[in-house]
Amino acid sequence: MTDYVAGALSKIGLNGKESTNAYSSTTQGSGAAKEDEKQNATEILTHNQYKTTGLDWDALSPSALTQFRTWFQDAIDHPEIPEPEAMTISTVSLQEGQDGKSIARPSSRIVLLKRVDKRGFIFFTNYNSRKGMELERNPFIALTFYWHALHRSVRVCGKVEKLSNEENDQYFNSRPLGSRMGAIASPQSQHIEGRNILEEKVKEVENKYNIPGAAGLDPEQQSDQYEDRHVPVPDYWGGFRVIPDEVEFWMGRSNRLHDRFRYTRDLKEEKDEWEISRLAP
Repeated sequence: MTDYVAGALSKIGLNGKESTNAYSSTTQGSGAAKEDEKQNATEILTHNQYKTTGLDWDALSPSALTQFRTWFQDAIDHPEIPEPEAMTISTVSLQEGQDGKSIARPSSRIVLLKRVDKRGFIFFTNYNSRKGMELERNPFIALTFYWHALHRSVRVCGKVEKLSNEENDQYFNSRPLGSRMGAIASPQSQHIEGRNILEEKVKEVENKYNIPGAAGLDPEQQSDQYEDRHVPVPDYWGGFRVIPDEVEFWMGRSNRLHDRFRYTRDLKEEKDEWEISRLAP
């Protein structure tokens, strides 16, 4: 951070109180410009030191997937982690730049992990969504889990494959009926003029399958009598399996001396055999 930018940071923390350890400028600049920067910047002062016993090499499983399952169970069991399956997934689109060369633009969003099997990590989505279209063109993906209460994070890199129709059908029809109606009706990532358009599409789907009120848009019409109704999976909806070739486990420690271990393997081999290395924090 340059002295000028550091000096321009506001002394107001997220709680609205004046900071006692805000940065100060050592470089003279335009008074008006510096004042404008102060009015439009907020210094983040909410971080506290991580307090854990750390992660030792001897505690690691030889398998990245086994190690993940261990940590994931810890997150499930922790009372202060209400949704441990929430993960950030990042995809990359290739766009043509002004010079005719391809420009890689990443995009990220929160998605829920639905299953971990012996081959990788599984989530479901609309294949016509932005992430679905980007994965169709570029199958490489990154996942990130962060469990603050444990001061742990897991980063996954790999390549996706689509699930079979049988796997998609099995999961789709295990979901609440209203969720299935929403998945069929929503043109995910497409522009819509208003929520009323979405609700109209949902009602059209309910009428198509003769399941009135399935999505709960009308509380007086909602009923559980159709919950076990089998609904065909639309061809634009399904799952991806992320087959990892890199998995990193991070545990926060005080004074930024965190523990990081990275598992890597040859993606072509897809064997549960990993090389493990410690990384500097």
